Amino acid sequence: MLNTIKDCFNFEIVTLKKLNGYDNVNYLLTTTTDKYIFKTYAFSEDMLALIEAENSVLQALNGDASFPMPIAFQSGELIKITKLNGNKTICRLLTFLDGTFLGDAKHTPELIASIGAFTATMDLKLLQLNSYVLKARQWEWDLQYINLNKKYIKDIDAVNTKHLVSYFFQQYDFYVTPVLAELRKSVIHNDVNEWNVLVNGNQISGLIDFGDLAYSPLINEVAIAITYACYDKDQPLSWAIPFIKAYHNILPLKKKELDILYYLIAGRLCTSLCKSAHAKKTNPENSYASVSEKNALNMLKKWLTINPIHAKNEFYKAANFSIETPKPISELITKRHNVTSPILSLSYDNPIYFKGSAFQYMYDAYGNTFLDAYNNIPHIGHAHPEITKIASQQIGTLNTNTRYLYDAFTEYAEALLSKFPKELDTVFFVNSGSAASDLAMRLAQAHTQQKTIMVMEHGYHGNTQMAIDISHYKYNNKKGQGQKNHIIETTIPDTYRGKYTNNDGSAGKAYAKEAIKQIEESNLPIAAFITEPIVGCGGQVPLAKGYLQAIYPAIRKQGGICISDEVQTGFGRLGDHFWGFEAQDIIPDIVILGKPIANGHPMGAVVTTKAIAESFGKGVEFFSSFGGNPVSCKIALTVLQEIENNQLQQNAKVVGDYYQSLFKKLKEKYKCIGDVRGSGLFIGVEIVKENSIAPNTELAHYIKNELRDRFILISTDGPYDSVIKTKPPLCFTKANAKHVVDTIEAVLETYYKNEQ
Repeated sequence: MLNTIKDCFNFEIVTLKKLNGYDNVNYLLTTTTDKYIFKTYAFSEDMLALIEAENSVLQALNGDASFPMPIAFQSGELIKITKLNGNKTICRLLTFLDGTFLGDAKHTPELIASIGAFTATMDLKLLQLNSYVLKARQWEWDLQYINLNKKYIKDIDAVNTKHLVSYFFQQYDFYVTPVLAELRKSVIHNDVNEWNVLVNGNQISGLIDFGDLAYSPLINEVAIAITYACYDKDQPLSWAIPFIKAYHNILPLKKKELDILYYLIAGRLCTSLCKSAHAKKTNPENSYASVSEKNALNMLKKWLTINPIHAKNEFYKAANFSIETPKPISELITKRHNVTSPILSLSYDNPIYFKGSAFQYMYDAYGNTFLDAYNNIPHIGHAHPEITKIASQQIGTLNTNTRYLYDAFTEYAEALLSKFPKELDTVFFVNSGSAASDLAMRLAQAHTQQKTIMVMEHGYHGNTQMAIDISHYKYNNKKGQGQKNHIIETTIPDTYRGKYTNNDGSAGKAYAKEAIKQIEESNLPIAAFITEPIVGCGGQVPLAKGYLQAIYPAIRKQGGICISDEVQTGFGRLGDHFWGFEAQDIIPDIVILGKPIANGHPMGAVVTTKAIAESFGKGVEFFSSFGGNPVSCKIALTVLQEIENNQLQQNAKVVGDYYQSLFKKLKEKYKCIGDVRGSGLFIGVEIVKENSIAPNTELAHYIKNELRDRFILISTDGPYDSVIKTKPPLCFTKANAKHVVDTIEAVLETYYKNEQ
């Protein structure tokens, strides 16, 4: 190597040091008077053309000492093709720029602004250039071709990271791809990162490595530079502002460019993660290829917590653009009530106007991000990329009614039934949990030829008329329709607020004994007994231990069947069990499913036995136009697969146990917390008046609304609406749980200070 270089240049070489590189091999060359960078590349016609284009760009920058400049060989040429180690190799020499790498320097807003101004000044010059070679270049590090990296998502080991990257790829497709053709394009450096930027104090002194040059939307230059200036920061968005201000002052940005900047920054982070994952699989020895991986992942996680509207507004403010203000909530409520009835309720004293969501976060129209500790319907997470992908694919392929044969129906039915005991071998698909409850009643009455139904106190099973008839929570409301003659209600086996409180099995037996007496005293045989394993509207009350083991035989003895409503408790939410009935060590005759079954896509199911299905089959034809349609079934199958592939039941167990432990510690400090109960990520916290179990509805509502104002979604329930309930998506983390409990503690501290 030394001899080759000596033959090419007329200077004495003192040292030659190999440098880290991504694709090519570079050397720091020291002579008696200067330093240079000697760069080598495996020969190809395409590479030769790119290096010639790079040299042209460097020369067009007018010999600015802030950039490396090509040095001619003795022969006068700037590029030499030779043999190195027996391989045909392209060689070139560049001036060496001295300085401190941004990655090693202390960052200040002034320094970031200097980088913004420098980049804009450079881009003004690059805007004047034309390069057919760079225009023809399509490669993975150019953000406009980000989708070339999708094939590397499979190389990412952590499933959560895969989903995060996939989500932002989809967001790019939604928001960036449609406007790409409208954006200004230019030759851009395309890699203003912390190991290419040289600084001196609070000023940039130079920029190296033009090997990533691209002809790309100008805003991509801004996105990439901001990414690397911010990706090791706790508050990355705030660090983007000085860059944008300084850049915009020299080279004004357009609104349409800032509109997509949030997604472009995420796109660069995803590109980095994909390329790092692929490099580790194909070239594990090259640690340089993964140098940015940790920072990129950390920033992408933080980026997810930033409302895209908030990011855009901050970018607008930095560029002195006016911000569009959404309509006030009061106007939106009035508009809604003009087209529907106020009986369609809204959550919180101050309702929320949402625009987007992702995993456990929801984004409102005003730029706020809410941590969702409440919505159990998006079971595996809001806007889950696998759900988005399969829904789009299937709805673009086949969506029809259930009178036709299609594979998705049988595939999902088999997968779902495999999660149940062998006795439960038949499934009916409908459009909701309410429809499932309705159908379950029809099945029970057809099989038993009886009408009487035993229901649980405070139970809720849906919004159809039949479902309301069996929902004590609804018919017993002061505005409700009252208890129908064919309904028998039994006392909720609550070991906190009820009369039997020892949950060692004795309370369950005692409550069951009273219920069995009701069964025996009934004038007519009971067709079915229905309950949730944890009574949600009762205040997240788990049925007392052993309760169902005693009740089920009594129901069956007089010819009835037993129904478990798993709409809220099913699909691994309880952590220890996939279905709530498993906690009671019994097998029901019918199971009702809804809400999380398809991650919020409208679907429900009734799982039962062949014998019950055959009894129902003797009656009029059953038909649900879209219950179990191809789209619903594909989505529901994906939910099952994601629960298993991402170990979400285990996550519900681990995070849920931790979550409850935090609440129980809080209970030791605050006497207003009477009870903490539930299982997995299905938890209730009873708020009481101090030194009693009297419900404190006012304080529960205060906590709920204060959390809403602090951007955490949680709700209240129970007969006195005094139970804080939390049932978040199963991607919820320990950090999320701690944030919720820490915030509740802060709310209580404020409350008691104000009370004094």
